[in-house]
Amino acid sequence: MTLPALDAFLAFAQADGSLAERLRQPLELEELLALGRSHGFELEAEDVLAAQQREEASLSAAELQQRAGTDARKLRSFIPG
Repeated sequence: MTLPALDAFLAFAQADGSLAERLRQPLELEELLALGRSHGFELEAEDVLAAQQREEASLSAAELQQRAGTDARKLRSFIPG
């Protein structure tokens, strides 16, 4: 796993205005990995998942609950009926 490579890519992206703007847009996982690789960073899907887990581990219970509510609202508007 190369979680440090993902961290390095994200730091690199913050220094590059156009890349930072691209990362603010919704991306499929494969698009993100390809974007990182195109800039010389060997990223893997597991890295992204590990980063998400790391972020969620740092959230408070209230923040996690708020995130779950937001996700549930997205699903309700997606599911017809």
